[in-house]
Amino acid sequence: MRLATELRRLREAAGLTSRQAAALLGVAPAQITHIESALAGVSEQRVRRLASHYACEDAEFVDALAAMATDRTQGWWEEYRGLLPTSFLDLSELNHHAAFRRDVAVLYVPGLLQTEAYARAVFSGRVPELATEELELRVRHRMAGQDIRIPYELVIHEAALRIRVADRAASRAQFVKLLEVLRSGQHHLARHPARSGRLRPSGQHHDVCGRARGEVGHGGT
Repeated sequence: MRLATELRRLREAAGLTSRQAAALLGVAPAQITHIESALAGVSEQRVRRLASHYACEDAEFVDALAAMATDRTQGWWEEYRGLLPTSFLDLSELNHHAAFRRDVAVLYVPGLLQTEAYARAVFSGRVPELATEELELRVRHRMAGQDIRIPYELVIHEAALRIRVADRAASRAQFVKLLEVLRSGQHHLARHPARSGRLRPSGQHHDVCGRARGEVGHGGT
C-alpha cells in the first residue's frame, strides 16, 4: 500500500495524469490506476521506469521503492486493515522498510519502547474514549510492531519521564524496560533535561540510566 501511495504522489508531483503515465509506460490507463490503488503489483523495473518518467532524482528513495516492489511477503500489519486507521498501518509499513529511525519524545515514551500496560494507559486517555475492543486492537498492534531490527536513536525529554501516564506499577515497569534497552547497547538513548536549553548528546547514556533509576521510586512519571 505504501508503494502505491508513493508512486501516486510522484506522478502528481510530476504534473502527469494517469493516462499520460500509462502512455509513457506503454500500458492501459487502468493499469496505472490499479497500481496506485494497490490492486495490482508492479515490478522493480517498472518502478524504476516510472521514477525516471516522473523525474525523481533521489536514488536512495527510488531504491527503497524498488525494494518494496520485490518484497512479496505480506506485512504483519495487514491483519489490522479495516480494523485500525490507515495511518497505523502506513507507519508500520514504513518501519518495516526503514534503514534507520530517530524519535524525539516530549510527552510519552515512544510506541516502539512502550510496555503493554503503558500503551494501554496511553490509549485509555484518548478523547473521545475508545471502545474496549478498539483499545485492545491498538495495544496488540503496538506490541506487534516492537521488533526493532534497525538502528534506533531516541531523545527523550524529561517531561516524558515525569508525566504520570499509568499507575505506579506500570510506570515502574516502563522505566525498567527503558533501562534494559539502554543497557543492551543496541540503541542510543539520550535525556533532554527539563531546565536545559539544548539536547544532551546521545553518547551520555549514563545520564538517562541514572535519572531513570532515581525517579522510579518517586513515581514521578
